[in-house]
Amino acid sequence: QKRIYRASQRGDVRAVRKLQRLLTQSWYSKITAVRNVTQDNQGKNTPGVDGVSRLRNHQKVKLAQKLKFNDKSQPTKRVWIPKPGKEEKRPLGIPTIEERAKQALMKLALEPEWEAKFEPNSYGFRPGRSAHDAIAAIFNGICQQSKYVLDADIEKCFDRINHSKLLDKLQTSPTFRKQVKAWLKSGIMDGERLFSTDKGTLQGGVISPLLANIALHGMENILEKRFSRRVGKNSQKRKISFVRYADDFVLMDESLEIVLEAKTVIEEWLAEIGLALKASKTRINHTFERYEGESGFDFLGFNIRQYPCSDKQSGSVGGTERKRGHKTLIKPSKEDIQRHLNKIDCLIQNNTASTQEQLINALNPVIRGWAAYYSTVASAKTFSKIDSVIFQKLFGWAKRRKSRNQNNTDVVSNYWGVNRGLGWKFITQDNKYFLGKHQDVKIKRHIKIKGTKSPYDGNLNYWGQRLSRHPMLRNVVAKLLKKQEGTCNKCGLKFTSEDLLEVHHIDRDRSNNKTKNLVLVHRHCHDVIHSSRGTVKAKSLRS
Repeated sequence: QKRIYRASQRGDVRAVRKLQRLLTQSWYSKITAVRNVTQDNQGKNTPGVDGVSRLRNHQKVKLAQKLKFNDKSQPTKRVWIPKPGKEEKRPLGIPTIEERAKQALMKLALEPEWEAKFEPNSYGFRPGRSAHDAIAAIFNGICQQSKYVLDADIEKCFDRINHSKLLDKLQTSPTFRKQVKAWLKSGIMDGERLFSTDKGTLQGGVISPLLANIALHGMENILEKRFSRRVGKNSQKRKISFVRYADDFVLMDESLEIVLEAKTVIEEWLAEIGLALKASKTRINHTFERYEGESGFDFLGFNIRQYPCSDKQSGSVGGTERKRGHKTLIKPSKEDIQRHLNKIDCLIQNNTASTQEQLINALNPVIRGWAAYYSTVASAKTFSKIDSVIFQKLFGWAKRRKSRNQNNTDVVSNYWGVNRGLGWKFITQDNKYFLGKHQDVKIKRHIKIKGTKSPYDGNLNYWGQRLSRHPMLRNVVAKLLKKQEGTCNKCGLKFTSEDLLEVHHIDRDRSNNKTKNLVLVHRHCHDVIHSSRGTVKAKSLRS
């Protein structure tokens, strides 16, 4: 893959095609593709139209042996899943295990080629990149100066991509092209009805996010060509700020006219590939001043806004002494805070008859994951407020479980206590289980990925450091990564940003969490370790 990446970087198409052919024909690549969809994938047990949900080991080997590309594909099964925080549902495509494995194999070959081509400010569904990088890029784009912002969403991006335009942009080998076309035209099985697919690439396919990124590649370049110009005494190049995460993007500039013109340019560019902006989710705001009734904007669950302050408070950023009279703060959005509280409330309501230990085990992953996601921005006050609200909800839960005559002090003493000097906690009587707080998670600024860097560039030190600092990693995983120098304790291979990591308890006692009893392994390696002792129930430690 590293060789494909480098050949693509230098524009050697012939070498890229040769290396891709070698990779997709190798036995190691085939078993890796099968393992990715049958062991590592979160939806590995979801059946396609053939009804097959899991494979035994000998069936996995047989599948790997017959894995090859052609111009055929089985239909994709459509299921409807609820949108987060909404009553409406969205379609999800579920290919068969065989098609998923073929897609995973092709992704191994296509992804490094396109990682060498993709634009630097594209962050969604790309290895080594995250929403936190996108937010850091936005901060860098506005920290020096307030700007107008076009916050836009592409309407039904996965469902409406023009097949011909996508295949032409792919510019791949005839074998790859025929197989991709077969997937695009495979049809959708919704219940007992088969629908043809003349456009779009269904959400749910292993290769669909990569194909969507390929279709949207070029948006940043067209803006740069259209709006870049020379300004200032030193004739420095000025360009419009642009950040894209999958089908959501923001465009920033100090000139409203430029933003409006750029919106028109993007609409025309999208129309050529069969896409359009979603009017209800496309708006223009200003980061500091009120524009159309409000200032700031929400993106990926974060609220980005600039607040007035004195010259001394505004200070300097990036080495400039320019006094701006405002400071940029990024916080959790109100909508996402409310969605999180609703989820907490729902869990508490659903565990009315559960033990305190069961309630704690249900709440902890939700609290830990949400707090980790927002641990890179100005969330301290938000965390404190949410913890106060949760205390009130838990107090109501505890109050209902005790006699009406019991006073509040007795209720608190039965369910709260001081845990090993770590402060006041919602904790069981035996001190074994306690509820983590949002405030327990340290706020630490995320360091944005450098330019066009990719995990395929071979810089193991850089990517090892980034992986250990990932905001969604638990502390125990970060410590084990450092201790094991970024390698799996079972297979000895280096961990990558795409790997699912799990903590293995050496003595098989999951209550013994001493560091010397823990090792970090791949999920599939964990399966191997426990294969003689039944199914592994450990949770993945990365979101």
